[in-house]
Amino acid sequence: MAKTTAGKSEALQEQITGLAGVMEAHVVAGKFDVIAEAEGEEVYNVMHEVATRIRELDGVADTTTYICLE
Repeated sequence: MAKTTAGKSEALQEQITGLAGVMEAHVVAGKFDVIAEAEGEEVYNVMHEVATRIRELDGVADTTTYICLE
């Protein structure tokens, strides 16, 4: 889940969708601006490779990561 700076949601959604491991990303209304779903072999891979890269994108103000264990 990513909170973006004003006017950056659509551009960031496109960038996030292009990241390795990201299955899909959508602009949403509410507490967050973009929600992405990512997959990886190990939890560490998703946390390090995907979540870290999203946080580093220009226009991302804050992120929250939820891990599905099933």
